[in-house]
Amino acid sequence: MALPEKLVDEFNALVKNYPAGKEGKRSGLIPALHRCQEELGGWVTPEIMEDLAAFFDLEPAEVYGVASFYPMFRLTPPGKHVIKVCHNISCDLVGARDVLAKAKELTGAEVHGTSPDGKFTLEVVECQGCCSTAPMIDLDNTFHENLTLDELERLIGECQ
Repeated sequence: MALPEKLVDEFNALVKNYPAGKEGKRSGLIPALHRCQEELGGWVTPEIMEDLAAFFDLEPAEVYGVASFYPMFRLTPPGKHVIKVCHNISCDLVGARDVLAKAKELTGAEVHGTSPDGKFTLEVVECQGCCSTAPMIDLDNTFHENLTLDELERLIGECQ
């Protein structure tokens, strides 16, 4: 198994929180996918899925089924900067569509894709809990609220 020992230790501790047996153990798959994505390059590679399948006594196709079902898991490498645009109702009512269009224009990335130069990944996400300060984006895990198009242009420019 190619998973780092640190993660294997975490996963061994994790599965103790679930009922004994295969079904209980497999309950730790989603948190394990999150940790792998965080620690191993920002996406879930086929090799990681194979390693997780071995750890959780699953078939690789089962791990892929989970990883590909949930939008929080990336199956391709992200850009250097990740922009998440909230499109829930509060953000949408005050300009999220314009923010998304401007982000696409400025970065060259399509929604849920990466710009040709590899600098930006653009995602649309569900509510981020900033309804009273909408519209908002999450840029590299930092929230930017009450966002204007000028502010968005400045933030993306700083990432260039």
